Amino acid sequence: MDLGVDDDELASCVACGLCLPHCPTYRVTGEEALSPRGRVAAMRQVQWQGVLPDDSFVHAIETCVQCRGCETACPSGVPFGHLIEPTRATLAEGGPFPLRRPRRLVRLGLRGLRHHRLLLAGSSALAVAQRLRLVPSRLSRRLGLPARLPVRRPVLRSSGDDVWLFTGCVMDAWMRDVHADVQRVVEATGAGVSLAGPGAACCGALSAHAGLASDARALAHRTMAALPGDAPVLVDSAGCGAMLRDYGHLLGTDEADAFSARVVDVHEWLADRLDALRAAMPPAAGGTSPDRPVVAVQDPCHLRHVQRAHLAVRTVLSPFATLVELDDEGLCCGAGGAYAVAQPDLAGAIRARKVAAIERSGAPVVASANPGCALHLAAAGVTVVHPCTIVARALGRPDAVPGAPAGSPA
Repeated sequence: MDLGVDDDELASCVACGLCLPHCPTYRVTGEEALSPRGRVAAMRQVQWQGVLPDDSFVHAIETCVQCRGCETACPSGVPFGHLIEPTRATLAEGGPFPLRRPRRLVRLGLRGLRHHRLLLAGSSALAVAQRLRLVPSRLSRRLGLPARLPVRRPVLRSSGDDVWLFTGCVMDAWMRDVHADVQRVVEATGAGVSLAGPGAACCGALSAHAGLASDARALAHRTMAALPGDAPVLVDSAGCGAMLRDYGHLLGTDEADAFSARVVDVHEWLADRLDALRAAMPPAAGGTSPDRPVVAVQDPCHLRHVQRAHLAVRTVLSPFATLVELDDEGLCCGAGGAYAVAQPDLAGAIRARKVAAIERSGAPVVASANPGCALHLAAAGVTVVHPCTIVARALGRPDAVPGAPAGSPA
């Protein structure tokens, strides 16, 4: 059976096992089949030896968080993401042995992400239902919903054409205040920000992770058309940024390669303009005030392992906060897009390790540059903010960082 993966990439794994400590599912289960090495071996059996996929194969593939921590640990450079995504797509859409297909409601929900106004209206209605206590808290946690969805959202307006700000789907519906903070911080450097129209309503990452490759490609084409020109495309969601940067591989066109080259994580962009950002701060903001927030940095997997841009977060934050490093070497938190909904037990076990690392750090606040990670950790009682929200507070938003003294410098 052809899984749609490149044979040379499939052959690149030498089964050394150096990936094992960096695989969250292997760490919590100890099962070889739920490790990158085990999954590659299973793919080889199906692709090269004609072994028919069975329940154990399906289980191994669908339980992968797709964190890609194995990629940064691998001395052979195995592109595991390029193996797992086509395999999921083949099983979910094209093969005679389909992956446990996402339920019709889930598929409709993912396809509904392209209809942004409908998403916003539905989210507001759900927020009202939360206020009326019509949504059980247990269901909210199970679906990964914020504890208090916004009924109304800040109005974002374009201020220039130096950069695009990609706002996406769920993050714009549930966490638009973060976009407002990001826009304010970017503008503080002197840049004008353009906002995309409804065509860039979703990057396609959730569809790709679910194996709905044709939907992901359709969303990629729409997004590219909605962000024309040569201006950089800034992204404040690690998962979206990784997806946008992978359009060249997803679509296989020169146009997609050129678009992906324009995509920059907002922290990378800000790190190159740190002097301008510092100049925009109040005089006391970069000092050594004891009121500076103490912040643990949580690296989203798609920022650390895919974009390799996690160090820029520290560069941007360090003038305005006292940073604490976690001792788990960037192990996944278990969010994985919709993984926490599809695999709640594994996601919870993986998260428990991350929460334990946060507790050991002693930091009262965690900075995370990905909405999925933020929501998944918040559901476990962790106080999580976006890194740019901390910088926005240094610009004069004292309410931006929970637990930080109002009216004092960051």
